[in-house]
Amino acid sequence: MGAPGLLVLLIFSYLPMFGVVIAFKDFRANLGIFNSQWIGLKNFEFLFRSPVLSRITTNTLTLNVLFIVSGLVASVGLALLLNEVRLKIATRAYQTVVFFPYFISWVIVGYFSFALLNADNGLINGFLTTLGQEPVAWYSSPQYWPWILMLTNIWKSVGYGSVIYLAGMLGINQEYYEAAMLDGANKVQQIRYITLPHLVPIMVIMTLLAIGRIFYADFGLFYYVTRDNSLLYSTTDVIDTYVYRALRVNADIGMAAAVGLYQSVVGFALVLISNWLVKRVDPERSLF
Repeated sequence: MGAPGLLVLLIFSYLPMFGVVIAFKDFRANLGIFNSQWIGLKNFEFLFRSPVLSRITTNTLTLNVLFIVSGLVASVGLALLLNEVRLKIATRAYQTVVFFPYFISWVIVGYFSFALLNADNGLINGFLTTLGQEPVAWYSSPQYWPWILMLTNIWKSVGYGSVIYLAGMLGINQEYYEAAMLDGANKVQQIRYITLPHLVPIMVIMTLLAIGRIFYADFGLFYYVTRDNSLLYSTTDVIDTYVYRALRVNADIGMAAAVGLYQSVVGFALVLISNWLVKRVDPERSLF
C-alpha cells in the first residue's frame, strides 16, 4: 500500500536532487546539465555580493516569522471556536467558509486586494472618506504592507491550519473534560489546562516544519498582492521575488539553482537546530 507513495516521493523529491549540480555550472540549455561549463561557487557570489542581500534576507525572515506566529495563533483560536459549535451542520458550514479561501489563486486574491486598497476608488479609502479621514495611498506606503500581507496570509491559510488543530482536539479523551467539570472548571480553564496542553505536540511539529521553509517566501503572495510595486520593495521584496526579477532580466538558471540550494541548506539547518532545542526542553515533543 505504501509503494505508490514511495514511488512518487522517489520521482519528484529524490531524483531531482541530482539537479543541484546546476548551481555550480554556467548552465546552457543547448549543452545540457553535464556538458555545461563548471564554474564552482560563482553563482553564489551573484547573490552574496548583491547590495540588496541584507534587505531581502531581513524581509524574508521577518515576514515569515510574523506569518508563523500569527498563523499559529489564528489557527488555534479558530479551531477552539469551531470546537465549541455543537450543531454539526453549523460546524460543517463554518469549516467550508473558512477553508474556501485556501483554494483561491493568489492572482484572484491580488485583484481582491486592489479592489480594497486602490487609492482612487478602493473600498477602504471610501470607508475612510465617509468617516472624514484622508484616503491613504496604500501602494506607495511600504510601512503598512507587513500587516496587510499578514492579514491576507491569515485569511487564506487559517482554514487549513484550523482543520489540523481541530482534528487534534477531536482526539482528546472526553473524560478529561468530564472530570474537570466535576471539579468546577469553567470553559476557559478547560481550554487552558486540557485542550492547549494536548495541542502542544501538534503546534511544535507544525512550527518546526514552518521553520524549515523560513527562507522561502510564498511567491504569489509577495508578487501578485503587492503587484510587484517597486515603491514597496523596502518591506515586501523577498529572496524569491528578487530571484524572479533577476531571472526575467538575465535568464541565469544557474544562479536560481544556487539560491534554491542556499535556501534548502539553511532551512534544513534551522530545522535541526530548532528540533535540538525542543529536544533539550522536552524530548517527547521533538520531531525526531
